[in-house]
Amino acid sequence: MSYSPFDLRGRTAVITGGNGGIGLGMAQALLQAGARVAIWGTNPDKNERAREQLAEHGEVFAQACDVGDEQSVEASFAESIARLGHVDACFANAGVSSFAAPLVEMSHDEFRRVMRVNLDGVFFTFRAAARHMVARGAGGSLVVTASTAAIEGAARNSHYGASKGAVTSYARALAVELARHRIRVNAILPGWIESEMTSDIFGEPRFAGAVLPRIPLRRWGKADDFGGIAVFLASDASAYMTGADLLIDGGYTKY
Repeated sequence: MSYSPFDLRGRTAVITGGNGGIGLGMAQALLQAGARVAIWGTNPDKNERAREQLAEHGEVFAQACDVGDEQSVEASFAESIARLGHVDACFANAGVSSFAAPLVEMSHDEFRRVMRVNLDGVFFTFRAAARHMVARGAGGSLVVTASTAAIEGAARNSHYGASKGAVTSYARALAVELARHRIRVNAILPGWIESEMTSDIFGEPRFAGAVLPRIPLRRWGKADDFGGIAVFLASDASAYMTGADLLIDGGYTKY
């Protein structure tokens, strides 16, 4: 008999921010492992392009959703259940970057812009998913994409760091609270990853020259680097893992 805990046939997953970057890499791997997947994003055109790209790997649905809006999340999760039949794994991956600013110059509007998506969005998404999973009684997996900014000092990005630190604490609390329902909750902490969000800063020679040498693997991360962890956390291979902070940073935080 072969070892096959990573086989996701019959499983389903929702990925917020699944139309690009890390979320797209997760979606592709989950589909290739046999899962059916719903990706959420705010841009309908980008959603459709991602769906077309992913469709060759399996059954995928694309939905327009603003995770910072409570009603949008509730409606989108109901639609995901209608399309998928049920949801086994939910990846709260959608997020926004920050406009770098020192604390003494930061506006409340900028602080709330980041918190609305990066923190409120996780709350709305996980609450909808947990309600469904608890009622269904079959357990499940909740995964939040945080950042190494959650554990390092993010100068001039304090609001972004605060949002990511908050969701790691939130995941640990939910891991304890939801364990009785066989729902596992874990956090992924990416390091410096190539994406639309980081394209401008990665293109600056001064930044690249300062940061890249501090990454022991000597390269930026890619969306594909998150496929394996997504399949692992959605599968039976991680059945006894909950409340973990999983660093995927090329060793950046160790050097």
